Amino acid sequence: MEFYVTAGPGTESALRDELSELGFRSVRLNRGGIPFFGEWEDGWRACLETRLGQRVMVVMGRFPARDLQQLYDGARELPWLDVITPKHTFAVAAYAHESCGENPNFVALKVKDAIVDSMREQLGQRSSVSKEDPDLRVFVYWAREKATVYLDLSGEPLFKRGYRQAGGEAPIKETLAAAVLRMSGWDRKTPLVDPMCGSGTLVIEAALWAANIAPGLWRQRFGFERWANFGEDEAKRLAVLRGQLRGQGHGQPPRITGFDLDDAVLATAQENARAAGLRLSLRKMPLRELQADGTRRMLVANPPYGVRLDADNQLYQELCAAVQRLHGWRVALIVGNPRAIAGIHLRPEAEYPLKNGSIDCRLVIYEVP
Repeated sequence: MEFYVTAGPGTESALRDELSELGFRSVRLNRGGIPFFGEWEDGWRACLETRLGQRVMVVMGRFPARDLQQLYDGARELPWLDVITPKHTFAVAAYAHESCGENPNFVALKVKDAIVDSMREQLGQRSSVSKEDPDLRVFVYWAREKATVYLDLSGEPLFKRGYRQAGGEAPIKETLAAAVLRMSGWDRKTPLVDPMCGSGTLVIEAALWAANIAPGLWRQRFGFERWANFGEDEAKRLAVLRGQLRGQGHGQPPRITGFDLDDAVLATAQENARAAGLRLSLRKMPLRELQADGTRRMLVANPPYGVRLDADNQLYQELCAAVQRLHGWRVALIVGNPRAIAGIHLRPEAEYPLKNGSIDCRLVIYEVP
């Protein structure tokens, strides 16, 4: 079976590397996401183990589609009763390339009609559509006279790990935090510091990665567990897989520290860390007190962008001054406002374009001499 793990913009190479390290087969780089091949259990495992992937989907079918009628006909022939019954709900979303000349919403509607007409023909009944919380999520990709129909194994997006009890005013998504940590070059052994930790996403994801704890273990339920082909035997196999992954976690990560100035935010970070089964050093400290002490450390931070949070020049000045005195440290900053690093008079070792939600950002990496 062919699976496809969707990636945030700019994180595709990192996701490819992650899936390869996790042992998935036939992994290859692709814009927007990474395909691999395997059995059903491999799709389940990807949902549980990927830190960077946003969704895991399986290819249900591919077929020629020069027009809407061919799209409808091809979709109607797919084996829908393998995964859905009239008791299940579903929803369809679509991407239609400009070469198709069709509105994506209309494309999704056409595939929805194909599904319900197929069910009526075979059973005399049909499933209902639920846009809010469907049992089955269907995605159609239509481009250059070919259509691919995917089923979303994830259900809720995979950044919703299940450990976050609360977030700050502008939390970074867990999947992006994990991508930043991997792209930063952190070796999972060097002590790590986030001097603007907020609700703790970066430090929690760092600790989980360092301890090899699968990020999906807190999820109560994935989308595939609600499908018609997921019964008691499948539930037992999934339980065994979860147990195997729990047994892979090991020891304590290197020292991981988060600082912030807001007591309430730090309390939230502590709550989130405890929910993830972690004990982290989280305490109040201003940037101006951050100093090098002769030990090499990794600093990772997501400074406010001045878009969703107020960010004044003084904060940026303190950040730039702090970075330049951290001799021997490696520094990775998610920059959504160029003013945040204007005072760092060092040449970046690397820069990567990213998106944090709808905001264009850069991951900027320095080695401080």
